Amino acid sequence: MHAASFVALATFRESVRDRVFYNLVLFAVLLVAASLLIGQLTAGQDVKIIKDLSLAATSLFGLCIAIFVGIGLVSKEVDRRSVYPLLAKPVRRSELIVGKYLGLLLTLLVNVAVMTAAIYLVLFYLARGVPPNIQQAWDAPALDPALLKAIALIYLELATVTAVALFFSSYSSPLLSAIFTLGIYVIGQFNADLKQFDRIVSAPAAVALAKGLYYLLPDFARFDVKLAVVHGQPVPVAYVAATAAYALLYIAALVCGAAALFARRDFK
Repeated sequence: MHAASFVALATFRESVRDRVFYNLVLFAVLLVAASLLIGQLTAGQDVKIIKDLSLAATSLFGLCIAIFVGIGLVSKEVDRRSVYPLLAKPVRRSELIVGKYLGLLLTLLVNVAVMTAAIYLVLFYLARGVPPNIQQAWDAPALDPALLKAIALIYLELATVTAVALFFSSYSSPLLSAIFTLGIYVIGQFNADLKQFDRIVSAPAAVALAKGLYYLLPDFARFDVKLAVVHGQPVPVAYVAATAAYALLYIAALVCGAAALFARRDFK
């Protein structure tokens, strides 16, 4: 694991050099601009809109990093032939895969943490000066701690997408890896519909295939609690814990699969 941690830190530093964190500047600018544009709305409505936009932007910005940086974790090393000196050192291929994954997770964690701080700062600014009696009528307080549940699930979703991108990039080209990862992500948003496919199609083979995909592909829709949080609806801690366990199991399977595929890859 020492080798994996070394690779993880190197991957994080490389992300910094590649100006991945510039997206934080863009995120902050868009968030501030949005708050100024909708700041004339009725008190409370502007807070709702900022929460909704902020959570959606956090997911979108993180998704771009997870996919487009994730698919380059392995392929970039192979294309630049920097994988050879790495593997010449006492670093196993599985440790390289795990380290690359952990490094991108660290990058995502820093991004999401900074975005979260920016969201709360903007919400604090919008709620400043609003009378307490008006704030009590809101569905949820401006600085609602429940936002952290939505953000935590967004991070778990991004971690799962990163594992999917890493899995495909361990044996495929960057272009195909991006297409496959985006396809899995889009299908995963409607995964629950595959379970009810027999209500639409009567062909047994198609129904069996749909149900097989339902159990095989990740259910990304279960990570989305943004609407509930924005409108003050409770999100049980048990649901967050169960979703976290689901994500960890799926991530473990994907990273192990990526390590197995990468171990068999021929670089000659």
